[in-house]
Amino acid sequence: MNAAADDAALDRLLLERSVKRGHFVLASGRTSNFYVDCRLTTMSAEGQVLIGRLGLQAIRAQGWAPRSIGGLTMGADPVAYAVAAASVAAPPTVDAFSVRKEAKTHGARKRIEGNFAGGMPVVVVEDVITTGGSALQAIASIREEGGTVLGVLAVVDRQEGGKAALEAAGHQVVSLTTSKRLGLS
Repeated sequence: MNAAADDAALDRLLLERSVKRGHFVLASGRTSNFYVDCRLTTMSAEGQVLIGRLGLQAIRAQGWAPRSIGGLTMGADPVAYAVAAASVAAPPTVDAFSVRKEAKTHGARKRIEGNFAGGMPVVVVEDVITTGGSALQAIASIREEGGTVLGVLAVVDRQEGGKAALEAAGHQVVSLTTSKRLGLS
């Protein structure tokens, strides 16, 4: 498939599976007349293939060369895994990691699990960006552990200030689609 066909297929899948209309309170505390439950797309077989391919293309188009990709669990996890899997067919490979909301209280007491080490260049992922808070939380943990954040990849940008907040904090942001392109705003 070409990128335009993949873009259209991702938008269709998001609209069919993930977009809900009504009255919702978002994680940010804001209210909205639509909700994007991205996991219904990111955890689907078709969504995994599309997001992996499109995410990898978007990262490379930015000139980012991460060794690993991840973000705050759980929304970022399937996105990171899809991109990592897609990279096997289009090297160089990119591994994946997850950032816990808080460190484990047992074992190694890690906050970041998987393929991550200090000094490693990484891309932070989000399923949906609203305020950018989850990405900023993940970025803070990654920096605390010595990681270098190359940029942020989102599946959907709600276009409600999150991208601007992340860019104001010095992070480039690329999204696979937007609420406007989905006809939501």
